[in-house]
Amino acid sequence: MNIPDHLRYLESHEWIEPGGTEAKVGISDHAQEVLTDVVYVELPEVGKTVSAGDPVAVVESVKAASDIYAPVAGEIVAVNSALQEDPAVINTDPYGAGWFFAIKPTDAAELDSLLSAEEYRAKLS
Repeated sequence: MNIPDHLRYLESHEWIEPGGTEAKVGISDHAQEVLTDVVYVELPEVGKTVSAGDPVAVVESVKAASDIYAPVAGEIVAVNSALQEDPAVINTDPYGAGWFFAIKPTDAAELDSLLSAEEYRAKLS
C-alpha cells in the first residue's frame, strides 16, 4: 500500500500535503481500495470557510458514499473539477491527479496534530 511520507493523514483516511500557503487534500490509497470503483464526487464551493473535521465533500463508489472531512480549519481555495468528468482517477492516482480540494489553513500548526505516515501505517496494521 502506498503511503507517502511527506503527507499528513486523518484517521478517516484523508491526506493533506503540508507546505506553502495552500494545501491539497485527498483520500489515501487505502481509502480508495476500500471504496473500490469511484463513480461520483461532490466538491465543496471555493471560498467556503470550514473547521477541522467538517464534512466538505462526498465520494461515491459502486459500494458506498463517504464524506470527505477537512483536515484543518481554513478556506477552500480550489477544487479539482476534473474529478467530476473522471472520478475514477481517484482509484488510479489518489495522491496526484485524484486530489479533491485545496485549503488555505487558518493555523498551519494544526497540521502537527495530524498523523504522520508512520502513525497512519500503524493505525492500518
